[in-house]
Amino acid sequence: MASGRSHDRATWLLSLPFGLLWWPWLGLAGVASAAGGFLAGGLWLSPDLDTRSNPSRRWGPLALLWWPYRRGLRHRSLLSHSPLLGSAFRLAYLAVLVLALSVLLSPLGVPGPGRLLQAGRGLWEQQRPLLLAALVGVEASSWLHLLQDGDPLPRQPRLLRRKRKRR
Repeated sequence: MASGRSHDRATWLLSLPFGLLWWPWLGLAGVASAAGGFLAGGLWLSPDLDTRSNPSRRWGPLALLWWPYRRGLRHRSLLSHSPLLGSAFRLAYLAVLVLALSVLLSPLGVPGPGRLLQAGRGLWEQQRPLLLAALVGVEASSWLHLLQDGDPLPRQPRLLRRKRKRR
């Protein structure tokens, strides 16, 4: 299992080469989008958000938002350390938090969930290739993390494990 420093170093070193893979299709904007997604995925949306880690600390005071995530998931669980499922779950968790906060803060002038969803839909329609490059970057950085840890397969959830009979 790699240290947090090793994960960060690899993320920084590989973000630009990963971004450059997108140059032929999306140009400089694709490079920036893919490399930015890779950096965000590795440094702020890491599979290690289920522990007290460098990615958790990078959120600063907003790290409190990840407390329910950390308390609800066991380290290296299916929902945190799975290819595809882990990143999708972290992004969905973050989206739900943003929408919930928009409901709470809408009396203060913050756009409500409907407006946020409409803006997100418009952004998706206008910038789909760049958003896909960023999402693939988030997932690629997650795979890098899992491969560095030497465990691309997560632990089976407690509820699905059979209890072993003692002999």
